Amino acid sequence: MTRFALTLEWDGRPFMGWQRQEHGPSVQQALEEAALAVTGETVVAHAAGRTDAGVHALAMRAHLDIERRITPFRLMEALNARLRPHPVAVNACEVVPEDWHARFSCTGRRYEYRIVNRRAPLTWELGFAWRIAHALDAEAMHDAAQCLVGRHDFTTFRAVQCQADSPVKTLREIEVVREGDHVLVRAAARSFLHHQVRSIVGALSFVGLGRWSSDDLREALEARDRQRLPINAPPDGLFFVAADYPSG
Repeated sequence: MTRFALTLEWDGRPFMGWQRQEHGPSVQQALEEAALAVTGETVVAHAAGRTDAGVHALAMRAHLDIERRITPFRLMEALNARLRPHPVAVNACEVVPEDWHARFSCTGRRYEYRIVNRRAPLTWELGFAWRIAHALDAEAMHDAAQCLVGRHDFTTFRAVQCQADSPVKTLREIEVVREGDHVLVRAAARSFLHHQVRSIVGALSFVGLGRWSSDDLREALEARDRQRLPINAPPDGLFFVAADYPSG
């Protein structure tokens, strides 16, 4: 048995998320079916994170255990051939130790949320960003967001259906930067609650529009009440960008 670590990229629009679902297609299902076609083996794919419906990935890490003798390059090529026409690609593949686990060995996850701040409608970025027509103050958004850094009870920014044992998480860093018409929100933590990043972005959009102050954001956090969330950002602009693992 050989454990292969994969780096995956996907367009989340056709999927219900990473995890297998009874009511729609998932990235996990597409990958497992591709592996079955390649190896003849029924495998279970494990990923660093469980993305929501419509959320994209640039470099999700996952692993598979395969009995058949095959090189990482040939496995990557074969999986990509079998994944078509699903918008999923294996960008890297390597053999890892048997005790390496895509989820449990992961020490950090990084997300980026993309807002296009302009009046004109989206064209090629439709489905890959959230358009906000009114001007956003990215600097105010960044400054306000710093109150979220650290260990907090993030109940206000947690989906009602979240299955995490505790709403307490440690947000390692968050930044908001403007690049032309784009306002990018980047967040890093060991792990995130269901909808946590989208909920934070929704609240920060109110700060950027001048509807909320930094004090309003802090009070919403401290309220530990989902009803205090002004809006949940859509999944379109959310990208899983990296998973961190111990070196060596």
